[in-house]
Amino acid sequence: MKAVRIIIASLILFCSMAPLFAQTTEISPENESEYFYVSVPVEKVYPYRKGYIVLYRKGVNDMARAYLPIEWFEGTAGKADLIRLGPGKSWPYLTVYYKDGEFSHLRLYVRREMNHETWGNVPLQVNLDDRFEGIDDLRLEF
Repeated sequence: MKAVRIIIASLILFCSMAPLFAQTTEISPENESEYFYVSVPVEKVYPYRKGYIVLYRKGVNDMARAYLPIEWFEGTAGKADLIRLGPGKSWPYLTVYYKDGEFSHLRLYVRREMNHETWGNVPLQVNLDDRFEGIDDLRLEF
């Protein structure tokens, strides 16, 4: 019985000393990213002929809109990616990347099923073309 107590005490002592020898990782300037990102939960995404209208949460009770031109989603050098995902509670959300304080690119994570409640429709008689003109960057409201 005394041997069991000694073994248990030795195990506890050994386990409590393990963090003392753990490796500490410091981020060197070479490993530091030049990108900064902001992610916001999305309430609704409205596809439109000129792009996407994204209704996202601004704080706890407020909403804001972002107008994302369709040109941003075209080609490999585009400023945006539309990532369609299956069922899950983690999306939709919008992640905007900034490089040296300036807008770089974004990723819009949405549900694959267009009939999901997070997808909306803009009525045909509504003209929002002017909202998509001259957009070069994206500044999220908080």
